[in-house]
Amino acid sequence: MNENAINTNLNLRRIELLRTIGSAEKGNGTPESKELDDARPHPNPLPQEREEHAPVNDGELLDAYSRAVTQATELVSHSVVNIEVWKQTPGRGEGRAGSGSGFIISQDGLVLTNSHVVHGASRIEVTLDDGRRPDAHLMGEDPDTDLAVLRIYAPNLTAAKLGESKDLRVGQLAIAIGNPYGFQYTVTAGVVSALGRSLRASSGRLMDDIIQTDAALNPGNSGGPLVNSRGEVIGVNSAVILPAQGICFAIAIDTAKYVAGWLIKEGRFRRSYIGVGGQNTKLHRRVIRFHGLRVETGLLVVSVEPKSPAEQTGLQVGDIVVEFAGQPVPSIDALHKLLTYERIGTKSPMTVIRHTEKLAVEIVPRESGNF
Repeated sequence: MNENAINTNLNLRRIELLRTIGSAEKGNGTPESKELDDARPHPNPLPQEREEHAPVNDGELLDAYSRAVTQATELVSHSVVNIEVWKQTPGRGEGRAGSGSGFIISQDGLVLTNSHVVHGASRIEVTLDDGRRPDAHLMGEDPDTDLAVLRIYAPNLTAAKLGESKDLRVGQLAIAIGNPYGFQYTVTAGVVSALGRSLRASSGRLMDDIIQTDAALNPGNSGGPLVNSRGEVIGVNSAVILPAQGICFAIAIDTAKYVAGWLIKEGRFRRSYIGVGGQNTKLHRRVIRFHGLRVETGLLVVSVEPKSPAEQTGLQVGDIVVEFAGQPVPSIDALHKLLTYERIGTKSPMTVIRHTEKLAVEIVPRESGNF
């Protein structure tokens, strides 16, 4: 028998001996048997391994979502108020004209809400979450951004924490809270569907930086807060498109804070005006190429107010405004954005097209009296 055959035979005997020892000691509790057992592959994973690789339960996810909504709501709910409005009607006297919501933004009694909720009110009643009805009056409103600030007189008020809408992302949790009936609040939750939308205010002016959400607005929720999962206010609930289900809008809180500061300080939001009525119109291609214009449309002047800056500058019906203060003016809304309070009393260059001629004029806007 050669050397290779002898080695093979010895190896086979060692394997048989190990098998015999393993079967004899299996389950006897000795350390050697435990090592052999541990070395053998387990057909079923250990409980710890099962926990690490187990899929997340839908119920657990739902509970996490519910906790986020509940915690955010509890942080803000004590700041949400109900607003009842009365108006004077000719021949009928004073009568209830509607209701809405608002929220406290400072502990000294400042309440932020929508302008359309309180506009034209002869009397305003505010109900807190604990049932108190403090005296309330309107400090100021701005119909062009649909915002208003009220003052209430009551101690121990809870102010909502204001966030920053510039950090919002589409898909983020959005919670709409309102107090349409007093004593209790209503809550709907959804996500931020879109950012940077535009919405037409009741005054006809275009509101920018609007938040679109699918958090449904219940009746009476206008003026209430739209909050994130941390309970920070990110918007002011404003409008819902009735024919389109699930489309609701809120005014971004960054805009609201800026406008509210002016309303608190001066009772109005200052803007400038030039005194023209107009409509958007297209420019002829030859005119655009000949004068090297930066726009293909402009603002067609259809009326000029008497004694207005436009009349004093010499603007005429039929002129087309294409540039103001060095910025292109392709539409009425574009001109509205440029007529800020900084332009009040400031001489500003304006470019108009009269027939086919390009004219450069200077105009001094005045403060708008629409407040």
